[in-house]
This record gives sequence, structure tokens and C-alpha cells, in this order.
Amino acid sequence: MHVRNQLDRSAGRGSASRPRSSPTGRSAQTRGALLESAARGLSRYGYGNLVLEQVARDAGYTRGALYHQFKDKQDLTLAALHWILDTWEQEVGRLVGQESEPVAALLAMARGHAVFCRRDFARMAIALRLEFTGQDHPVGREVERSYDELVTHCVQLIDAGRAAGTIPSGPPARTLALAFVGALEGTVVALAGQAPHDELLAERAVAGVLGLAPAAPDRTEDH
Repeated sequence: MHVRNQLDRSAGRGSASRPRSSPTGRSAQTRGALLESAARGLSRYGYGNLVLEQVARDAGYTRGALYHQFKDKQDLTLAALHWILDTWEQEVGRLVGQESEPVAALLAMARGHAVFCRRDFARMAIALRLEFTGQDHPVGREVERSYDELVTHCVQLIDAGRAAGTIPSGPPARTLALAFVGALEGTVVALAGQAPHDELLAERAVAGVLGLAPAAPDRTEDH
């Protein structure tokens, strides 16, 4: 997934040797900066307290530039949510997909998610899910859809691990998957900013939920 955009909005106005960006390229840069700013604001303040003028200002643009890209706050929030989900899939989902063994894939998800959430915009989906719980709202529905998709993926990995004998039998797979996601999210939120312990302890938390034997102590424990 793409990492934080480093945008140079002075392109074409500085050195004569610098190539001029096309209108399409500048529009994509503007959109990317606004999406990242919105995701950061949603992570910090939630949907109800998000101020679009502040989103634009933090991104280095005017409110008019924001409304040129997005029709309203709902449109911006849905676009930011999809951007976050796409970024997670490219960065974390890619790591999961590289593992052929179910337990390794689930542990890779835990480690990758912990690293992903070190950025100040990465907990946006968690914040929105809490804010829209019990509400029938387009943003809330989209958050729940993505959450259910993640849980379903975990169910498939848990079922495969049980079939292979690497995950012990126990609660229904969906119940275990919900506990897996809850343990992962809770650990990562509680340990925000505490790298590298967030990655290590996220893996341990989900391993415990899955009923796996404790791993050997890691050298990062003493740091």
C-alpha cells in the first residue's frame, strides 16, 4: 500500500529543470493530500467533529479545492475510508498473502497491522466503527462491511488452520475470528507509539486467542 504522500506543490514553479506536472497529476496530488488529511482528522476527532475547512488547511489547500474534489463530508469520509482500506491491503494484506500456512498468515496480519497503525491516520476505521455503532448511516454501513470482510477472511484462515491441525479446536470459527480482531485492535490502540513492543505483543495477543503455544522470548522484550 502506499505510504504517506510527500507532495511538492511547488512543481513547475521552481527550478527550470523540474518537469511540470500535468493537470491530471496535480489533481491526483491534491486528492491524495486531502484524503490523508481527512483520515488523520477522522482518526483524531471522529466524523461528527471533523471540520472540512481544517482538513483542507492541514493538507495545504483551500476549502474550494476540497469541494472541487468531494461534494460533502460524507463523500470525503467514504473516499478516505476506501483509501485507508486500499493502503492496508497493499501493506498488510500483501504480507498475509505471502504466507501459505494459516497460522503464519494470521500472525503476519497481527504484526503488519501493528506497524500499519503506527501512523497517525491508520486508526480511522476503528474510530468510525465506534462512532457509528447502532446507526444506519452510509459511512457506518461501509465500515461494517469492511469489518465483516476482515472477520470472514480470518474465519477462512482459522478453518484452514484447524483442518491442518495447527490451530486447536474450540469456539466456533467466527467467534474466534471476532476475538482475534478485537484482541489485535485493542492491543494496537493501547500500545500506540510503543514500537517495537506493539508488534511483538500484538502477535502474542492473537496467538493467545488462537490457543497457540507461547513463542520463545524475543530480544525486544528487554529494550
